[in-house]
Amino acid sequence: MRTNRLATGAGAIAMTVTLAACGANAGGGAEGDDGQNGQGEAPLGSVGVILPETSSSSRWEGFDKPMLEEALRAEGFDPDVQNAQGEVQKFSTLADGMIARGVEVLIIASINSEVGSTVAAEANNAGIPTIDYDRLNLGGSSDYYVSFDNVRVGELQGEGMAQALEGQEGAEVVEIEGAPTDNNATLFHEGQRNVLQPLYDSGELELVRSEPIDNWDNQRGGTIFEQVLTANGGSVDGVVAANDGLAGAVITVLRKNGLAGTVPVTGQDATPAGLRRILRGDQYMTVFKPIKKEAEATAELAAALAEGDRAAADELAGDVTEDPEGDREVASVLLEPHLITRDNVKRVVDEGYVDASDLCVDDLVDDCEELGIS
Repeated sequence: MRTNRLATGAGAIAMTVTLAACGANAGGGAEGDDGQNGQGEAPLGSVGVILPETSSSSRWEGFDKPMLEEALRAEGFDPDVQNAQGEVQKFSTLADGMIARGVEVLIIASINSEVGSTVAAEANNAGIPTIDYDRLNLGGSSDYYVSFDNVRVGELQGEGMAQALEGQEGAEVVEIEGAPTDNNATLFHEGQRNVLQPLYDSGELELVRSEPIDNWDNQRGGTIFEQVLTANGGSVDGVVAANDGLAGAVITVLRKNGLAGTVPVTGQDATPAGLRRILRGDQYMTVFKPIKKEAEATAELAAALAEGDRAAADELAGDVTEDPEGDREVASVLLEPHLITRDNVKRVVDEGYVDASDLCVDDLVDDCEELGIS
């Protein structure tokens, strides 16, 4: 059993002056299989899913939505997957509608812990079990949580940066982190520092600035990075960017200053754009999170809850996550992330998360051929 200790949202990042995220996979079940019982009704009834937004990462609509729909149909549900587009009021309104319709299970990937916890409480009061998907709602009441090992995600980013800057004594690093209201961002940062703090302490690397970016806003991330770069004399040796969206914003600034390709930048989510930047040499690494596994684990857990089989649900959720704000332990499924550099971009294609045609464009045809990507 693994235990994942969660920090307390904004505070943990702010105290250190300080991070979700893919391609356009098509979802849906096998041809002729609508996941129903042949009489127009799903055996397990309807399940509601609320995703947070689309602006910070393409993963939510490109991966999570189709993969959740497919996995939930395979378990016998009629899924209703909606996206709140970053609007707290819309998130609440979508939840109210699903609760009023009496969904069997409500799956929530919340914008922040406050709205997520409120929605979970309302659903539980209506007798509807809830699953926190990808992001745990601190101080919430969901009995189950499905995500990746988010501290490990951050550790992989730290390992990537340490690898890229190996031998560069005193190399200057800037950290561009995720939203301080997203607990995952806190965990990513915790994992990064597990690897990088000893290097900062020893002087092998030098931390210039660590900045959180509200709402995972890529444009704001680029603006803040440009300000930090300017204040540092127009140079930097490495950038820890919390996801591929922020990495892209950082690289735009680096390119503007003639530094793209010379400064290693981390990322997360193995998005097509991020992978193309890796192939071009502008981004050093990303973190690949096999979202299909996350969707399938969530669907299995939802099916057990819809059938009232708590023992089966507990068996599926064999990990534990501590929620310090709620002073509770949450039964969890924590999946393993993977570090992706140029040498193993092919893995993301081979596992069906990104089409080779999305990567092997124009100037990258020769790179793809060299790496066996087809």
